[in-house]
Amino acid sequence: MIAALAALLVFQLIGEVLARTFALPIPGPVIGMLLLVGVLLVRGATPRSLQATATGLLAHLSLLFIPAGVGVIVHLATLQRALLPLLATLLMSTLITTVVTASLLTLFRRWFSPTALAQPSPPSDVQEEPR
Repeated sequence: MIAALAALLVFQLIGEVLARTFALPIPGPVIGMLLLVGVLLVRGATPRSLQATATGLLAHLSLLFIPAGVGVIVHLATLQRALLPLLATLLMSTLITTVVTASLLTLFRRWFSPTALAQPSPPSDVQEEPR
């Protein structure tokens, strides 16, 4: 478990170094996660220790929201003053995310449907020559 946790932290560190070195607009942990996914895809399998560690972290993910909740309570007055812009932003971002996700789902279903992957048959009006 310690080795798997260390591997996760090393990938996060590599991502952070890359993001800061090249002034990338993507957060370092996201870059690290993408690098980890790439390594796991090349490797072909996820080590059991990494799977167990990731499952344990996901099981306790809700604990990571406690600091954010405390921050909301501490800055409640500021949030109340900016309530309308926050609600507008949340509404618009949710709407945009829903539309983009639905569009991508439709596109991917069209691309990867069994009928799209099957060999196309010749049009019915085209006659084959006798052999």
